Amino acid sequence: MEVNRRKFLKGLTAMGVGLSAMSIANVGFSREAVAGKRVGIIGLDTSHSIAFAKALNASQPDSKLNGYRVVAAYPYGSKTIESSAKRIPGYIDEVKNLGVAIVDSIEALLDQVDVVLLETNDGRLHLEQAIPVFKAGKRVFIDKPIAASLADTKAIFAAAKQHNVPTFSSSSLRYVENISDLAAGKLIGDITGVDAFAPATLEATHPDLFWYGIHGVEMLFALLGTGCKEVRRTFAEGTDIVVGTWSDGRVGVFRGIRAGKGGYGGMAYGTEGQQAIGKFGGYLPLLYRIVDFFDTGIVPVNPAETTELVAFMAAADESKRKGGVAVNVQNLLNS
Repeated sequence: MEVNRRKFLKGLTAMGVGLSAMSIANVGFSREAVAGKRVGIIGLDTSHSIAFAKALNASQPDSKLNGYRVVAAYPYGSKTIESSAKRIPGYIDEVKNLGVAIVDSIEALLDQVDVVLLETNDGRLHLEQAIPVFKAGKRVFIDKPIAASLADTKAIFAAAKQHNVPTFSSSSLRYVENISDLAAGKLIGDITGVDAFAPATLEATHPDLFWYGIHGVEMLFALLGTGCKEVRRTFAEGTDIVVGTWSDGRVGVFRGIRAGKGGYGGMAYGTEGQQAIGKFGGYLPLLYRIVDFFDTGIVPVNPAETTELVAFMAAADESKRKGGVAVNVQNLLNS
């Protein structure tokens, strides 16, 4: 797969499809209506697949889900990450009970659906699995992590641009109950800083924060937006402390929890006060954004923000390797 990835990246460069932060920020996509409401899932190795399928295929689905239904699924999905792969047989049975057909390839899936949820838990597979979806011209939501590297993240958005197919990626934690109002300045004025916490389980196949810490990092970026200048990380067996400094002087702090009781939350600081970040309310708020995106082609999260979020996590890994020194995020974005 690595050889194919190198060939793909080289091909994009030859065609003039840049991978810089500037080119990613200016991606424009077709806004034509999709042909239908048939949803396909790639990857039955995560509970997200089941949660989305149950909501969309409910006997009386939420009207905000706009009539979309999951009709087919390709189960794989992680084959080498045991904690994910072992879920697949049970999840196949669950989605079959929801009326979902199981297919043996992504190509077979694409013949039966109008839009795609790329749910594979292994971010290393996302570029490889997204390419045929883009080539088929089908809008796709890519679940977290969008990829297992910054290079693959850039390549995914470059391929989406090449094929004129919109895509976005997000953690469900971006849409906890009060984040949008906090970000809009409705509760405590303009945001001056954020502390966020989340579990930060490690997985050897992925950079540290990509596997689970991404949920807390997503909350930081939902409130602070782009413009992170540098990152410092303090690592201990049970805890991560990652401090990002934005170019305008704001500071975002992520605490990753590996010891004691986990959870999601944090504190936002603003020009008019402070307020706790709301509680996680499940997957429906994210799913509402996904179906609106399927309908309109308008991405709710800018590719530039997702790419910088990934660069933040990559910088945290580099800072850990270098003993906690500051790592320039913009240099990573431009490399």
